Amino acid sequence: MNDVPASQPWWRYPMVWMVIAGPAMVVVAGVATMVLALSSPDPVLDTRTPDITQAPAVQARNHAAAGTLPAKR
Repeated sequence: MNDVPASQPWWRYPMVWMVIAGPAMVVVAGVATMVLALSSPDPVLDTRTPDITQAPAVQARNHAAAGTLPAKR
């Protein structure tokens, strides 16, 4: 006569968990990225007395800011 199946609570449907899983993974990845970024920040380079090991980084930073290649020595 009346063959309507009984409705289930929302958490019983697998599609709901697939929809929730995407944003949940993005939140977890964002928190993990923030923890990594805050736990090991990049050092600020001193341009007044450049160390030979930091010279390529300073040149690249200056190139990115000015848009020109550094002069050859």
